[in-house]
Amino acid sequence: MVREKRVDAEVDVLWDDFHAQVNVPSAQLRQWLLTRGSGEESFGPNPDLDLPEPGRRILQVLTKRKVDLTPEDIEVMQDAVDRIESLMDAKPPRGNADDEWRHSLLDLGHDPLVER
Repeated sequence: MVREKRVDAEVDVLWDDFHAQVNVPSAQLRQWLLTRGSGEESFGPNPDLDLPEPGRRILQVLTKRKVDLTPEDIEVMQDAVDRIESLMDAKPPRGNADDEWRHSLLDLGHDPLVER
């Protein structure tokens, strides 16, 4: 008999917020992070470990089921939501044309060009 773990209501809301804010599919996020982390000395023997933070941790959370979340995963999710919302609130005058701002969001798995 398989028992289902109960998920705290706050975690349930955070899960939904996280997946709404992190709107880049995991494969695309991984590719972006590999591109961002590329450079002469960036790639070691295990490329997954060399992905830029916090994107690597966000990518790890995206591979999990809600019932498998750890307290660290919940922190990563909350941090990602807070950082994305903060960046969106501070949208520069050039908006999506501001590469630094857009890249900061992409590092967190959010593409402002994706329609909701």
